[in-house]
Amino acid sequence: MSENYDLVLAGGHVIDPANDLNGPADVAVANGTIAAVSPGLSTAGAAKVVNVSGLYVTPGLIDIHSHHFGYSGWTFPDEYAFPNGTTTVVDAGGAGYKNFEQFKTEIIDRARVRLLALLNIVGGGMLGAIEQDVSEMQPEPCADRIAEYPDILVGIKAAHHKYGWESVDGAVAAGDMCGKFVMVDFQPRPERTYRELILERMRPGDVHTHMYGQHIEQLDAGKKVQDYMWEAREKGILFDVGHGGGSFWFRVVGPCMEQGWRPDTISTDAHKGSLFLPRATMPITMSKLVSFGMSFEEAVRRSTIEPAKVINRPELGSLSAGAEADIAVLELEEGDFGFVDSGLAAMRGNRRLTAHLTVRAGEIVWDLNGISRPDWTTQGDYVRIDN
Repeated sequence: MSENYDLVLAGGHVIDPANDLNGPADVAVANGTIAAVSPGLSTAGAAKVVNVSGLYVTPGLIDIHSHHFGYSGWTFPDEYAFPNGTTTVVDAGGAGYKNFEQFKTEIIDRARVRLLALLNIVGGGMLGAIEQDVSEMQPEPCADRIAEYPDILVGIKAAHHKYGWESVDGAVAAGDMCGKFVMVDFQPRPERTYRELILERMRPGDVHTHMYGQHIEQLDAGKKVQDYMWEAREKGILFDVGHGGGSFWFRVVGPCMEQGWRPDTISTDAHKGSLFLPRATMPITMSKLVSFGMSFEEAVRRSTIEPAKVINRPELGSLSAGAEADIAVLELEEGDFGFVDSGLAAMRGNRRLTAHLTVRAGEIVWDLNGISRPDWTTQGDYVRIDN
């Protein structure tokens, strides 16, 4: 039976942890949504068929920690996300309640990628010195702004405050008011320990980002994962990668991964300073973790359905029938590859992920090798080929 699909990705290997799929299947799209996922789909009535044999088809990747406003290193989200198989990004605290409307008008409303945000507990967001001003850390207006945009503002960010607990406590208070989780970027000090943060200050469902930073007290002097880390996870605290330019050291990742201390979610902390030598993109960050022993399927899970759960958007991160058609087509290359960490040390690996195709809401928005496009020799005196 023929079906009038708009797009069929044919011959690929589907990995969709949300639906326990891991095997050969075709993926069909109609009207911007997933129409069917099954081996041997009929393509007779399809408007476009793309042969993705030899490649993996996954839900579009979800990056819950990136930067697209306020912070001086921000990048426009489409330019970062689409070449990296990423269809949803979450700006991590660039704006606070005072300047969120500007962020929405200038960036969110103009982006093609799904751009969500964590609202900074600091009213002015990530604008440098203001992040140390405790008078800017007002839970009530923060929670009120989130209540205005609950579908865009998925949580609260506490970050970069150098002294005291005002930032963390203010963010948690705002989270209690509006029913959202808090993501914490934390610098331990003698008077405020990491142990106290994750066992006493944060709530179940809250997220500590930069879990593999060299400044975090996750390992003892003997490189053993601290007992309180496991206790915090048992309590329900979640741990996010947040690679960035200063939060992913191989010398930390190695012993953590050997002991089974793995992330709940994979994210990049993508900004101008992390996209070059460390190459903090979703596929490369996933590749680094795969090089340390994480299975590819687990890396996909922690980059799709798990972050969707954290941000309370369970309709994302899957290839379920009827879901918006956000899709990544990835190659898991085999060979000799090099990776760089935040300390600019190198590591060799034998597998590397590359995004070949990105589909956002049913539309192909990235095509590395033109596999979705007709050959020029068949198109006559073309100007632009839109189908």
